Amino acid sequence: MARIIVANKFYYPRGGDCVYTIDLVKLLEAHGHDVAVFAMQHPDTLSTPWSKYFPSEVQFTKNIKAFDALLRPFGTREVVRKFNALLDDFSPDIVHLNNIHSQLSPVIAELAHKRGVKVFWTLHDYKLLCPRYDCLREGKLVCEACFDAKRYLLKYRCMKNSFAASLLAYGEAVCWNRKRLELCTDRFICPSNFLKEKMLQGGFCKSKLYRLCNFIDSNKCGESQDTREDYYCFVGRLSHEKGIKSLMKAAERNPFKLVVIGSGVLEDELKKKAGTNIEFVGFKQWREIKEIVGKARFSVIASEWYENNPISVIESLCLGTPVLGARIGGIPELIEEGINGMTFESKNVDDLADKIKMMFEASFDSHSIAENAQKLFDAEVYYQRLMEIYATY
Repeated sequence: MARIIVANKFYYPRGGDCVYTIDLVKLLEAHGHDVAVFAMQHPDTLSTPWSKYFPSEVQFTKNIKAFDALLRPFGTREVVRKFNALLDDFSPDIVHLNNIHSQLSPVIAELAHKRGVKVFWTLHDYKLLCPRYDCLREGKLVCEACFDAKRYLLKYRCMKNSFAASLLAYGEAVCWNRKRLELCTDRFICPSNFLKEKMLQGGFCKSKLYRLCNFIDSNKCGESQDTREDYYCFVGRLSHEKGIKSLMKAAERNPFKLVVIGSGVLEDELKKKAGTNIEFVGFKQWREIKEIVGKARFSVIASEWYENNPISVIESLCLGTPVLGARIGGIPELIEEGINGMTFESKNVDDLADKIKMMFEASFDSHSIAENAQKLFDAEVYYQRLMEIYATY
C-alpha cells in the first residue's frame, strides 16, 4: 500500500474542496494506505496527529501579519521548513494536492518532485488558468482573457477591484506559471470534461490531464424518499455567481414554494426582497440537507459561472431528487434531459421560470435516479479509478 500525503489549504468542512479532501483521506485509509495531511492551521481544523506540521494561519486582511500573508503565495520559509519536515518523517510515495494556492502555495509540489515523490493534483476550480479562480470579471462577466495573457488581470483589476490585490495575484500567476507547474506535477485530475477542455485551451499538456468525477459516500444517502412534498430547493452559497438573484426572479413568476438552504453575502438583501413563496432556512449540516433535499420535488443549481463538478448536484441525484441545472461549466455533464432532470440557459430568467413549471409537471423515477447516481458516484468506483491514475506514472 502507498504512503500518501493529502494537501489542502484548509482541513475542516468549509467548502466542496475541503469536504472532498476529508473524504479522500477517509477513503484512502479505509483501503489500507498510510495517509498524512498537510494544511494551514485554523481554529476549526479537524483533530489530526499531523497538525504539528501545519504552517501558521495567515489572513489576507490589514493587520500586523499582513506582510506574512503577502509572501505566503510564493512559498515562505515556514511552509518549506514544515513540509520538508513532513517529507522527512513520513517518506511518502505520493503527494495528492487539492486547493493549495495562496495559503500553502505550489512550492510543496516542487519540494516533493525534487525528492522523486509522485505528485497528483485534483483541480477544484480554474486557478491555474484564471488568477481569480472563477473566470469572472467584475464578479459577474464570464471571462477567459487570462488564459492567454495574465496581464489582463491588471487591466480589469479582477481581484477585489483593487490594483494592489490584482498586482499580487499577477505576481503569483507569473511565479507559478504553466511550465513550472507542469514540471513538478505528474498528473492533473479534472472532475469534469469541461475543466479538462479549458486546461487544454490554456496550453496544458494533454497527456497529464485525466478526467475523474467527484465521489460521494453513498451509504450516507440511504433509500430515496417515496413521498415528495410540494416545494423545490436551492443549496449553495448566496452570492452573485450562484445565480440566486435570477432564481428568485424566476421563482416569483411561479406559485410553487422555494426552500433556500445556505448563507452568504447576499442573504440579508435577498430576504428583504423575497416573496411569500420563498423560505430561507440558512446554513445546514448534511443530516438536515438530506431531509430537505430528499423530500423536494427537485433541486435547482442556477449558476452563472463555470461550475466544475458541483457536489450539490451529485448529492441531490444520489438522494433521488432530480436537478434543474444551468447549461454552464460542468453542470450539463451530470444531467440527462428528462431522465434525472432538465437544463436551462444560464442567466435566462424566462427560460428558468418556464423550466421550473415544467419540472413540477414532469414525472421522474426517484428510485432509478438514486440507484444510478449512487453507482456512478460511489466512493469505491472512484477509488479504483484513482488507483489506475496513480499507476500511470
